[in-house]
This record gives sequence, structure tokens and C-alpha cells, in this order.
Amino acid sequence: MKKYLKQLAIGSVIAGIAGYVAGILTAPKSGKETRKDIHDASLRAKAEAEKKLKSLHSELSQLIDKGTEKAKQLKAAGKKELTELLANAQVAKEKAREILSAVHEGGADDKDLEKAVNEATNAVEHLKKYLQKKNA
Repeated sequence: MKKYLKQLAIGSVIAGIAGYVAGILTAPKSGKETRKDIHDASLRAKAEAEKKLKSLHSELSQLIDKGTEKAKQLKAAGKKELTELLANAQVAKEKAREILSAVHEGGADDKDLEKAVNEATNAVEHLKKYLQKKNA
């Protein structure tokens, strides 16, 4: 169900962007105005993705700390699984930091930013799910 909602949300965002672009392209504006609108929309989308990635980076830091503390209490099998999740989360966190730095220096493209957001989101979801399962 959660995966369905995520797919629905992604589909809605894509449809919204497509509708926005179609509206801009068919609007009675000059080419210069249309290009400026597209450029502005692109900057807003990039800023939103950057904001999301910063939030995910912070959340990953907190979850990694919480998971590290939890790992100290676990037996071998649970500890191994959590250690793997923490390693993956650490990689996603580091990649998020690198992409955020690249964005500020102007060296990251939208695909890199989107990929980092997706990886960080997945790491957050997996860690949350594991920690909730172990707390239940």
C-alpha cells in the first residue's frame, strides 16, 4: 500500500509538471517570457529537491545515531542486519552531502540530485522500518 501511494505521488508530480510545461508552452507569451518561466520553474524545482535532500541528510544522521545505539544491544543476527542497513545509510548520507556541495558549486545536474534524493529516501525508509520493527 505504501509503495502504491509513493508511486501515485510520483505520478501526480510528473503529471503536474507536464501540465505546467504544457500550459507554459501554449500560453500567449513571447518566447523570451516562456523561456524565463521555464527557467524559473526549473530553479524552483531544483531548490525544492535540494531542500528535501538537506532534510533527508539530517534525518539520516539522526537515524544512524539511533541505529548505532540500537546495534550495541542486539545479538549477532540482528546486529548484522542493522550494521548493513547503517552502512547503506552512511553511503547515502555521504552521497547526499557530496551532491549538496556540488549543487552549491554548480556542478550537479538534476539527475544526480534526483538520484541522491531517492537513495536517501530509501535509506531513511529502511532504517525507520527496521528500528520500528525492533522496538515493537
